[in-house]
Parts: sequence; C-alpha cells; structure tokens
Amino acid sequence: MATTLHDAFLSLDHVTVDFPIYEANARSLKARLAVIGSGGRIGITQTGGVSIEAIADLTIDLRPGDRLALLGHNGAGKSTLLRVMAGIYEPARGVVRHKGRVGALFDLALGMDPDATGWENILIRGLLAGLSRRAILAKRDEIGAFTDLGDYLSMPLRTYSSGMLLRLAFAVCTASAPDILLMDEWLSVGDAAFVERAEARMQEIVDNAGIVVLASHDPTLLARVCNKALLLEHGRVVMIGGMDETLAEYKRIQTHKD
Repeated sequence: MATTLHDAFLSLDHVTVDFPIYEANARSLKARLAVIGSGGRIGITQTGGVSIEAIADLTIDLRPGDRLALLGHNGAGKSTLLRVMAGIYEPARGVVRHKGRVGALFDLALGMDPDATGWENILIRGLLAGLSRRAILAKRDEIGAFTDLGDYLSMPLRTYSSGMLLRLAFAVCTASAPDILLMDEWLSVGDAAFVERAEARMQEIVDNAGIVVLASHDPTLLARVCNKALLLEHGRVVMIGGMDETLAEYKRIQTHKD
C-alpha cells in the first residue's frame, strides 16, 4: 500500500552513534582533541581505545506537517543526525523507524558515472534516490528540460563543468517530493537564472513533503521554513521546542560563548 503524506512518520528512540578511532593512543588523542575541540564527546572503550560519541541517547518523533530545524555549532552532530535519519549511519544503540520514502538532499552527485551520458545519469541517480525505473522514465524529459543542458545531456558527464554537473544532479534529486525530506543546508545551484528556478523548485518540494528536517546556519531561512527546532551540543539534545524559543536559546548560548 502506498504511503500518503498523512501517515508518514520518522521516529528515533534513544539513538546513540559512536565512531571508534582505531590505532590511536587513548590518552594522547583524548588530550589533543580536548584542546582543539571535538564534535562529539570523547570516550575510552573497555579495551582502552578511543571513541567519539557523535549522537547521545536522542529521542524524537516527527509526524506530517513537522518542519524541524537542526541548530548547533559546527560539529554539534547535525550532519550525523541527518545521516542516521537517512539510513546511511547505523546507530550503536537505539532504533530508527520511518514510514514513507525518504529523500536526502546532500551528496547530490553521489553515484553518478562520469563515463555515462547525462540521460543515463538521470536514470542512475534517480534509482539511487529511491525512485522506481518507471517513475524516472516518466519524468525523464521533464528533468532534462529543467537542467537546460540541451545537447550536453547526450554527452559523457566528464565533459561537464562542475556547475553543469550540479544542475543535473539537482534536477534529478528534486524531480519529486519525498514523504520525508532531509537537507543539510538549503540547496541553491547554478547561475542567476538557474538559481531562481532552483529556489522555486526547492520551495515546491518542501511544501509537498510530509516531514522536513533542515540543518542550516541561516536563522532567517530556518524561521521561514520550520515550525519546530532541535538544538544540539556535542551530540546531546539541549532543547526541543518551538522555532522562536529554541532559536533564542541557541543565540543565548552563542553569545555566552563569545
């Protein structure tokens, strides 16, 4: 049975993510990381090794209509959390559950073949994004037209500039709105003319997604898009609440640090 926007959900139940650091002297590495600052908390394993606790015992439940902002300094755990939600990272403890198609708008060019044509890469990247072959082929011409790449779509990707590659990847990844949309920063690619179209496309898929999770350092953007927020500090939840009060707490913490 197909998922509708009204029954999509994403929940994390006491999720913890650890990154073990192999072949490292625990005492010296822990001291060095403590000086330079670390995204997660540094721990010593039972065998004397070093691990970084990137996410610690995080529980959250998202339902249709939720637009969640992820707040925190660089290294707070925002990108790690997005990758856990996307199923890229497996939690060391806890459970991630979801219903509905998850669309992750980061690493746009992941899996694209430089020796394949633009048309062929539309199919490749679409399959990686979780679309069916039938769905991609139905949207193939629309995606190609959106890129505005013309005859280059019949050329190998290795002949593309970086800007052309991003336009193609963006067009494929935003061809349809997922039930659950995950973004590590708002996407804006291409020249001035394409940026305007990209902004309109981004707003369309955000409006049509059931659940949105967005990490960004732009408070104005987050306040415009999101209706709730999660504030992280070294992988731990500081606050989950409404957008205004959580953003105010984030600014207070940043001011205190400065």
